[in-house]
Amino acid sequence: MCALLVTGTVLAGCAEDPNEGTNGVGRLPAEKIQSRTRAAAESAGAVRVHGSVVSGGRTYALDMRLKADGGTGSVTTQGATFRLLRVGEQLFVKADAEFWSHGSGQGEDGKGDAAAASKLGGKFVKVPQGDPSYKKFSGFTDKAVLLDGLLTLHGALATDGHDEQAGVRTIRVTGDKGSGGTLEVSLEGKPYPLRLERAGGAGTLTFSAWGQDFALKEPEKSETVDYGKQLPTS
Repeated sequence: MCALLVTGTVLAGCAEDPNEGTNGVGRLPAEKIQSRTRAAAESAGAVRVHGSVVSGGRTYALDMRLKADGGTGSVTTQGATFRLLRVGEQLFVKADAEFWSHGSGQGEDGKGDAAAASKLGGKFVKVPQGDPSYKKFSGFTDKAVLLDGLLTLHGALATDGHDEQAGVRTIRVTGDKGSGGTLEVSLEGKPYPLRLERAGGAGTLTFSAWGQDFALKEPEKSETVDYGKQLPTS
């Protein structure tokens, strides 16, 4: 019963249901919530990913818009910011001359090729598919690869209460009580992931603009440099 009646007086009422009027995933076990949010993310046509990722001892600050056939946005690491653009299989990197002068093509004296760097600075540099940088950079622009790597909680899954992200009600799912990561899942509309705290302090990311399409277009030839077979960067 919702209320206890004593001598005709209501002493206690029903507690408010935090899942009332939601998409219902908050009532599901954590494993099913995780499964449904991954399915929703995979089926979405587009997404914006914003925040930080720690990988290989480096922290990367991301602000990327992604969809099935490519992505665009900026990445900052170790004080350097570069822009990425991928349209289909064609990947471009745009950065200033200083970024290129400190790449892996630098000489033993620690100085990069200043002449090459000056030509690349401020231009969209086409990344050869055979270059080691292609796989590393393209991963930031690949919706399926990036989300598959990010939307993983480690350890035993459990729900950990309700919250709100950017004005949207959420259900919180944790791995190993938070040490394996914490994911905020939307309770409104489709159960999209909205915020992720990665395991081991490996970064925090927000996800937005789910399903909102955006234009992807290769840069003009006047804005582009085709460096050749290998970039002067790691």
